[in-house]
Amino acid sequence: MKKIAVLTLLLCSSLLFAQKKYIQCGNLINTKTGKVDTEMTIIVEGAKIIDVKKGFVFSENKSDEVIDLKTKTVLPGLIDMHVHMEMQMSPTNYIETYTLNEADIAFNSIKYAEITLLSGFTTVRDLGGSGVNVSLRNAINNGKIVGPRIFTAEKALGTTGGHADPTNGSSRILMGDPGPKEGVVNSIDDGKKAVRQRYKNGADFIKITSTGGVLSVAKNGQNPQFTIEEIKSITDTAKDYGMHVAAHAHGDEGMRRAILGGVKTIEHGTLMSEETMDLMIKYDAYLVPTITAGKEVTAKAKIEGYYPDIIVPKALEIGPKIQSTFAIAYKKGVKIAFGTDAGVFDHGKNGKEFGYMVEAGMPAIETIQSATITPAKILNMDDKIGAIEVGKLADIIAVDANPTQNIHTMENVIFVMKNGVVYKTIDCP
Repeated sequence: MKKIAVLTLLLCSSLLFAQKKYIQCGNLINTKTGKVDTEMTIIVEGAKIIDVKKGFVFSENKSDEVIDLKTKTVLPGLIDMHVHMEMQMSPTNYIETYTLNEADIAFNSIKYAEITLLSGFTTVRDLGGSGVNVSLRNAINNGKIVGPRIFTAEKALGTTGGHADPTNGSSRILMGDPGPKEGVVNSIDDGKKAVRQRYKNGADFIKITSTGGVLSVAKNGQNPQFTIEEIKSITDTAKDYGMHVAAHAHGDEGMRRAILGGVKTIEHGTLMSEETMDLMIKYDAYLVPTITAGKEVTAKAKIEGYYPDIIVPKALEIGPKIQSTFAIAYKKGVKIAFGTDAGVFDHGKNGKEFGYMVEAGMPAIETIQSATITPAKILNMDDKIGAIEVGKLADIIAVDANPTQNIHTMENVIFVMKNGVVYKTIDCP
């Protein structure tokens, strides 16, 4: 994917300065009804959609701009509910924990943010990093850099030695004894303090690692790592501060505790039993499957030296099972929210997730809804994003083909608008 600098955007687009933009759509996906409307025009003024009309409408005002997407399929900006904007996995990733400064991480994240936006993802939920993700969010919101709208967990919460313990794999000299301030929780009181610290640090929601994980430098990838009481202390406190809780979980017992403890989303859900799926339905929890990450870690684990030795068996065991569990959960009626775990693989490949979801039995239009109206609701942003409607923010993308007929077209977004600003066009790719 070609990179677009802010200067290029300014030179490339009189679209930025038009009074109104008339976007003529060959196909327009209605994410509320699940239907594909033909020959439609979206009228944008400022950051918002002010009208949606049948037919190819023109303006009599010469200062208005017409965007010709008459041979394309147009849909709302996509929402990825599981990314890591601070990192991108590589064989050097683990040593870089000790060699990269916070500024290095920040400069890398600028590139990842731009790639993500240009791939059609106008909103993302960042599932944890070092805290640079908060500054990244703010810089994007303030117009200093180009990227998606970010909702961030800041630093994920784990237990001592658990998946989100930031000192896993360190020498004993460097290991220390991190606590709630660093995101390590070992009691009910720790849970409350850790949530309040995340709030203080600028988090939008809370992430916990309720089981072991694949890519942490620890032996077990699926054991439960919080008690139900600890989880409840976190979810109750988060609720007080207006935040929902996401739970990383591969093992069944850990995700069962997370659901009973009040989390809103289960990330990965790899070894979920049908009994736990029933709990998800009962407690109105959502599964964020991250099939792409499962595929990618499995492939990379077969490359000698790509991961530390302790990670390889976990990747080979866990990675291949995510898609099949997702298929069962979907058929059973578990609510699905789109998420990829981008950062575990290269940013910009998020669109591959759609194909994997369809491959597992989810209809194409439902995969699109899982990346638009569903996450908008979880984020309490359904009055602003997730659909192309009057009054909503003008987050609009386009692809070459009709994704309900060819889902793989979602891997190549050819037009991107966020908040009424065009960042990628057919003429200025």
